[in-house]
Amino acid sequence: MNFQQLRSIREACRCGYNLTEVANVLYTSQPGVSRQIREVEEELGVDIFERNGKRLTGLTEPGKGILPIIERLLLEAENLRQAGNDYSDQARGTLAIATTHTQARYVLPKVVQQFRLAFPEVRIALQQSAPEHIAEWVLSGKADIGIATEGLSAFKDLVSFPCYEWNHVVVVPDGHLLLAKPQLSLEDLAKFPLITYDLGFTGRGHIDEAFKQAGLRTDIVLTAMDSDVIQQYVALGLGVGLVASMAIETGNENQRAQGLRTISASHLFQSNVTRLAVRRGAYLRAYTYDFIQKFAPSLSREEIRAALVEQEA
Repeated sequence: MNFQQLRSIREACRCGYNLTEVANVLYTSQPGVSRQIREVEEELGVDIFERNGKRLTGLTEPGKGILPIIERLLLEAENLRQAGNDYSDQARGTLAIATTHTQARYVLPKVVQQFRLAFPEVRIALQQSAPEHIAEWVLSGKADIGIATEGLSAFKDLVSFPCYEWNHVVVVPDGHLLLAKPQLSLEDLAKFPLITYDLGFTGRGHIDEAFKQAGLRTDIVLTAMDSDVIQQYVALGLGVGLVASMAIETGNENQRAQGLRTISASHLFQSNVTRLAVRRGAYLRAYTYDFIQKFAPSLSREEIRAALVEQEA
């Protein structure tokens, strides 16, 4: 058997057993994919997939045991390639980072700038999406690193590291009634229409949980992925904004231009932890370690390597 045959089996599972889609992913033909799968099954002497006519419908019991082995073999093949690249040319390559808009817009620019000065021949590919998609991209190998606040620690095949904590802040137009409050309460906030992040983004779960625990109903009139968009609609008078503190810390000039003011909300909502994740068992190139340490200086290479070994065990 060969790696292309193994990729056909892996992608058949990832693509929901749609062989046309598998063929598109692997840049080959559907009959070619079917043949490669059959050749492996014949060599092993077992059916990996259940079928309805010529259509694949799921994994057989032997297939469920074989698939993780195929995943490991393909991961090690990729690790071997990465190791070769690392030793032959340590300062050149591509670093694919999957992250949310908030991280890409407000946190990563300085890190990327420092990294580019150290590794000018490494191309950076930033991919932005929701946390669940970020996890999927890292697990599939489409991204080397995933960075997000919510969800990354829930995947057993990802090794994730806490990087830093942050809180939400309240954003209102200058002169708003909430600015007169000596200390803001959830009850105060619940009296106004709210504008904040989409579900699953940028600590939104902690916002919802705080109001739920207080027994308060909220009127969330608009949600967005982008902190700038949230603040724009706050400036238009549509409601009170709840945004990440780092969006304010790096955007004070823009905020002043829009006539906006901020109020601390660290006492109202649970603090959030931004995490960085890599795929368990993946080989990390030297410049990947360097990027991680620039993003989270508290992490050492020894700690990262030890965590990878511990997770593999």
